Amino acid sequence: MSKAKRITVEVQGASVAIISQNRQDFISLTDIARFKNPERSDDLVRNWLRNRNTVEFLGIWEKLHNPDFNSVEFDGIRIQTGLNSFVLTPKHWIEKTGTICIVSSTGRYGGTYAHKDIAFEFASWVSVEFKLYLIKEFQRLKDEENDRLKLDWNLQRTLAKINYRIHTDAIKETLIPPTITKAQASFVYATEADLLNSPSWPTCIPYSPNAPLGVIFQD
Repeated sequence: MSKAKRITVEVQGASVAIISQNRQDFISLTDIARFKNPERSDDLVRNWLRNRNTVEFLGIWEKLHNPDFNSVEFDGIRIQTGLNSFVLTPKHWIEKTGTICIVSSTGRYGGTYAHKDIAFEFASWVSVEFKLYLIKEFQRLKDEENDRLKLDWNLQRTLAKINYRIHTDAIKETLIPPTITKAQASFVYATEADLLNSPSWPTCIPYSPNAPLGVIFQD
């Protein structure tokens, strides 16, 4: 499992944390709620969770993405939605349904995080304007990450070309006599390339124009 990476983006003056792991992005619902009500962010998340439309949305998302989702417990929760006495917390949802779309943690960077699909839905409930700015910042972040990946790939490709040229020049200068045929030269280049990827290096022996190609190197 890859190490989680935490990044913070600024959205309309609010800091929103995003955790990325295994190509999945989770956005802090707690930070989104603080934009609306800094002093009662947890209550805002709980009020959203007890909404019938929210419960239906979460259930459908889980059924599409989570084969271990506890549909029986979910049905029990769905039946209770709409009642005045119904209360649903992130912890309760996690424990009862085996959800993968919402996570809750404690500590320095603790809070309630949700998959980006869920977080955008919550942001829309808090403020449509805030949601649009959040999506814009999130997309900017993803574009920057893709640009870095492309740059790294191009750099690795360039280094590979340089190393290959250095390698072939070295072979030409030290291993290939002037009298060697093109077919024999191609064999030497290919053999040397295989050696670079081999866990054990064979011992070179002097080249003889009359020797079979297969004995240019020996173990």
